[in-house]
Order: sequence, then C-alpha cells, then structure tokens
Amino acid sequence: MAYPCRPRAGADEREVEVQDILETIMAAEGSAQPERELAGVARLPVPQSYRGVVVRAEETQIFDGMATRDKDPRKALHVQDVPTPQPGPGEALVAVMASAINYNTVWTSIFEPLPTFKFLQRYGRLSELTKRHDLPYHVVGSDAAGVVLRTGPGVTRWRAGDEVVAHCLSVELEEAAGHDDTMLDPQQRIWGFETNFGGLAELAIVKANQLMPKPRHLSWEEAASPGLVNSTAYRQLVSHHGANMKQGDVVLIWGASGGLGSYATQMALTGGAIPVCVVSSPEKAELCRRMGAELVIDRAAEGFRFWKDEQTQDPDEWRRFGERIRELTGGEDPDIVFEHPGRETFGASVFVTKRGGTVVTCASTSGYQHQYDNRYLWMHLKRIVGSHFANYREAWEANRLIALGKIHPTVSKTYSLEQTGQAAYEVHRNAHQGKVGVRCLAPTDGLGVRDPEFRGRHEAGINRFRGH
Repeated sequence: MAYPCRPRAGADEREVEVQDILETIMAAEGSAQPERELAGVARLPVPQSYRGVVVRAEETQIFDGMATRDKDPRKALHVQDVPTPQPGPGEALVAVMASAINYNTVWTSIFEPLPTFKFLQRYGRLSELTKRHDLPYHVVGSDAAGVVLRTGPGVTRWRAGDEVVAHCLSVELEEAAGHDDTMLDPQQRIWGFETNFGGLAELAIVKANQLMPKPRHLSWEEAASPGLVNSTAYRQLVSHHGANMKQGDVVLIWGASGGLGSYATQMALTGGAIPVCVVSSPEKAELCRRMGAELVIDRAAEGFRFWKDEQTQDPDEWRRFGERIRELTGGEDPDIVFEHPGRETFGASVFVTKRGGTVVTCASTSGYQHQYDNRYLWMHLKRIVGSHFANYREAWEANRLIALGKIHPTVSKTYSLEQTGQAAYEVHRNAHQGKVGVRCLAPTDGLGVRDPEFRGRHEAGINRFRGH
C-alpha cells in the first residue's frame, strides 16, 4: 500500500535523508514483520539537520505589555531547520512520527511565567554535555512517538528500530535525593520545556530512560498524545506520592474533558472511584458521559462565579458549588479534588473538599497566586499536595494502562508540524477538547497500528474525542 511521502523533486540532502527514514518506517505498514523493516533505520545516515518548532531568544519581548489572553502563540512558534545533535552517553536520537500540544508549550510560546531560555542557560552550565542545550533557539515539545534511530554509549535497553513513546522526565540521578523518587532529584527537568531538542520536530534527543514501548494498537498520533498528561494524572490521583485514590472515593475533576482532566476522569472510573466532572459547555459534558461519568457539572450553564471581582472571592458561590456536588453524590463531599486551573478555582476546591480530604494540584492555567480560606483547611484537617509530572515508574505504569486498553487516548484533532502555532493557539484559547496532536514525520493520521485486532475491541473508546 502506498502512502504519501514528501516529493524528492528539488530536495536537498537533508530532505532526502529524512525522506529515506520516513519511507523505511512506512515500509512497516501492513508488513508481517514490522520489526524487521524498522531495523533498517540503523543503516541510514542521520541527517545533519532537521525541522523543529522553535521559539527564538531574540523574540522574548514581543508580547511585553500585553495581557496573557491576548498573546498569540502563532507569532512566536516557528518551524525551522536546526542542526542535529548526536546522542551522548545514556541518550537516544528518535525519529518523531507524532507529538502533541501541552500547556507548557503554550507557556513557552508566550514567554510566561518567564522565557524558557533561562532554563536552558541554567542547564547549560551543568556540564560539557548539557552546554549544547543553551542555544538562541529552543526546540519545544514534551510528547513524542516514533522510532529509535541511534543510541549513545551505555544504552542497552533500546536499539535502532524500536517503536517508542517518550515521557518528559529528564533527570541526572547523580545525587542521592532522586533515588527514592526521581521527581525529587535536584537536577529534574521537563524535556522540551526546561531542556532543548523537544518532541515537536522531525527528530528529538531524549535520555534513554525516557523511552517506553509504543502501545501496538494505537496510531502514531494517538500514542504520542497521552505521555505528559496521562502520567501527570496517574501521579496526582493513583500514586502514593499524590492522592492515593481508592475504590469508592468521590473525585472532583476540574476541566474533566480537557487534556489533563480527560485522563483523570478515565483513571477515576477505571480505579472504581466516583468522578464528579466539572466542565464549561454541554459538548464537554457529553464527552464526559461518553467516557462513562454520570455526575457532571456544567459550571457555565449553572453560572458559577467564584470571584466577585479581581480581588475578592465569593464564599457564597463556594457553598452553592458544594451543595450542587452533594446533590449529585447523595450528600457526600469530595475525598479528592483534582486541581489544575489554579487561581480561579482553588478557593472553592479547598472549601468543598471533605474533612480529612485531599486537594492535589499541578499547574495553574488561570494563575499561580492561589488564595483560599485557611480555616477550612486547618480546622477540617485537609491536605494540599503539590504534584509535578511523574517519576519513571509512574510514567511506565500509566503507559501500561494505555497498552492494556484500560485508558484511551483523547485526541480530538491533529495538525501538521507547520500548523503547530495554530494548534497551540487553540489550546491557549481553550477551544479544544482532550488532546491536540501534531504529525511530525507521519504524513497522515492512522499510521503505525501493529495490532488491529486488539484495536478493534477498543475502537469506540479510542475515537471518542475525534472531531470535537
């Protein structure tokens, strides 16, 4: 079967070499022995450069004086050729078939809360190897699915031709602090956000311990989309480092149909908990019901406004919100509140949590300065737990749930690499559902499925968000 590849007419050496890699990977489509076809990438030359989505150090001030909501990622994200770094010790070079948009790419593109070049400069001072990350451009992206092209010295778990997904934990693990929980390593970073050479590109450099097996029943864009958000939700809800969710827990999930919330909703349902899904439109409410959630609050339709003005919260709205939750749950307050909007919702989250319950928080898409009434925390013995991405074990377990068909990707739409700015713009505007995918080397959606029979049993769940 033929698939569209980039034409050779007028192509330079880089384009030809990239196309050779793509054609070798595409030869696995429909093959009885895809692993044998894919192993052929080891014999191909590595291009001297590749196309990546970058922000530029010279443009970090283009949005000065503008409100966050008015900053446009399309003006700052550029697709350009960049030199290919060679994999160092413990690293791998991956041909990226697909990636996805996360909110950290939005932050990077609008240079908030600070330009990511500060991160790259700090990382560059660590060693001779990390110095190459400190560049006047930053290749962004914290998700990837693709094929290993080369491995650096000391890598034994992976080899050229392996189909992989990458989680975004970059960690040095040279100090004792990280060996109980790698997220506590003082040199822990998020790949493609606090490091260079991220996944929104034709090629990417990762640490080998970022790699995990690609779920065989998923296409490239589907396999790429869960990485960051699925692992983050796993640590927040399931892990003992987060809320340690158990069967029967009532879990309030903000943004329950979004990139992060859609995985939290599935994990609550799969784990025997009772999700209360908070959304902002009838369409989003319907997506939650399609996932199997029965308790849904459309906060826009019900008119919840937790702030009277920019400076003053409204405790009466907290109470009304808590009463609405109890109406749905038969009188129970949430054992766990899955927080990520931040400033806009945090006061309400602390208020509605059950006595002795847990607010587990990551990110702050509506603002970092959280305000809440401490009486409802301290006197009711509640906990606030900060959670940031996931360690390698948690990311691996989260990916295993995807591979087992227990959790499904939530890709709603995809864009080409050239359209990454538009994809990030839609996420910034909250004009999306689930995850927005980006095809990097993959010329079309739907490629890379190696187990169509298993996929057929889960097709409805896999495609639940498509077209929304």
